[in-house]
Amino acid sequence: MNKFLKTTTLTIAACAMGATMLAGVAQAREWRGWNIHPPGYPVTIGMEKFAELINKGSDGRLEAKVYNNGVLGDQPDAIQQVRLGGLDWAEFNLGPLGEIVPEANVVSLPFIFKDMDSMHKVMDGPVGEQISAGIRNAGLEPLAYYDSGARSFYNTKKPIEKPEDMKGMKFRVMSNDLYVQMVAALGGNATPMPYGEVFQSLKLGVIDGAENNYPSYESSGHYEAAKYYSVTQHLILPEVLCMNKDLYDSLSDDDKKLVRDAAMQSAELQRATWSKVAEEDKKKVEASGVKVNEITDKAPFQKAMQPIYEKFEQENPDQAELVKAIQAAQK
Repeated sequence: MNKFLKTTTLTIAACAMGATMLAGVAQAREWRGWNIHPPGYPVTIGMEKFAELINKGSDGRLEAKVYNNGVLGDQPDAIQQVRLGGLDWAEFNLGPLGEIVPEANVVSLPFIFKDMDSMHKVMDGPVGEQISAGIRNAGLEPLAYYDSGARSFYNTKKPIEKPEDMKGMKFRVMSNDLYVQMVAALGGNATPMPYGEVFQSLKLGVIDGAENNYPSYESSGHYEAAKYYSVTQHLILPEVLCMNKDLYDSLSDDDKKLVRDAAMQSAELQRATWSKVAEEDKKKVEASGVKVNEITDKAPFQKAMQPIYEKFEQENPDQAELVKAIQAAQK
């Protein structure tokens, strides 16, 4: 072999080895996972389980890490970052996700789910698959559905027993026009606001209240500022563990299976933890002096939502059948 050929061969070999090493580095890079919640929260526990199973199941070849407390940005920004690949995976509430996924927006219709068991039945069945397809079309690969409990209103002024009690009060809502319509239909004023700003806004009187589940109400400290919790359970919103679709599509079949199995195991843990923590947090806030009132007759609240359903189906005719499918699956 002449000197030129020998040098060329060595160069090609070195490049091939370098490419192989770079591929290994690229494959092993950290998958950054966005999470709005603090350590110890049921969602955080589920996400950490997912990351643990990915890391162990791949013998460290794949590495997933959870970043808590929204340190990687607010939820609307994080949704876009995961879609674009700036972040790798996350756990999102279907409420804000509904702004870009029409199918996901259907579950934001107030009182569309009767209870938690009904929501599980719907999301784990054919309707859930249809919603998953919509999420996938938006550039996110849905892996498993998590719980976020039933959301109710809380405020700094008084118990809410009937819609008229909300008249004139300002309530923080997540970024979704359906929630603005919901509060308006009940006589209140809706203020979309980042989650991290709610506590201070309650303390300063910028808003009178907000709406959320027991674990969020407790872990955020909102119960310290807003002592009236009225159990409307107007929203039972699923959440989704998902990852950037291009990243998921780049995985081998074996790694895809690893990811999906890890997601399902994490969802089982998260749901079980949620049920336990929700009951514990209810007792905690009651013990702190929060006045919790159960609303025995929700019919007036549900009746006030009828115009919202009608408007939604007029503006989203493609989703009208999905609304009916969700309702039919609960009969």
